[in-house]
Amino acid sequence: MAGKKFSPILVVLVIIVLLIVFGGFWYISTRNRLVSQEQVIEGSWAEVENQLQRRYDLIPNLVETVKGYAAQEESIFVQIAEARSKLAGAGSVAETAEASNGMESALSRLLVVVENYPELKSNENFIRLQDELAGTENRLAVARKRYNDVVQSFNRAILMFPANMVAGNLGLVKQDYFEIDTAARENPKVEF
Repeated sequence: MAGKKFSPILVVLVIIVLLIVFGGFWYISTRNRLVSQEQVIEGSWAEVENQLQRRYDLIPNLVETVKGYAAQEESIFVQIAEARSKLAGAGSVAETAEASNGMESALSRLLVVVENYPELKSNENFIRLQDELAGTENRLAVARKRYNDVVQSFNRAILMFPANMVAGNLGLVKQDYFEIDTAARENPKVEF
């Protein structure tokens, strides 16, 4: 009995069963990790949208304060209204990024106009609104960075072998980054 040998068929069957079990655990673990990352992306995007909404809500107050001092700057007010409208109607990450870039550009032009009105710059309401807007822009920058970080991690995970097989099976695709366009990287030029 001491020299009992295992049959080769039994050894092969045990190896196959172990491979199936370990493969199943790997598949479930990878699937759960990818689904979890996808949920983190959705949560990060919700925070970006939250900060965009905060900015969206602050803009009318800022515009109304400036309008009282700079009524002749009507074209900038129209651009801000158009940018807000595009932002409200954006459906995808790319559309939201484009609308956000338009809003940032219009706000930059508005703040350049403000420089021509020293009494406006010293107005308490304007100063408070400008501080709120600056805080919102900082929060938005942090939210965009967090979103882009989790998108990068997710995109890397679904593209790397062997997790890409699970991602393909689940129908997971690369997510878009929240990027600014090249025009938004330049300083605004305001001419009167």
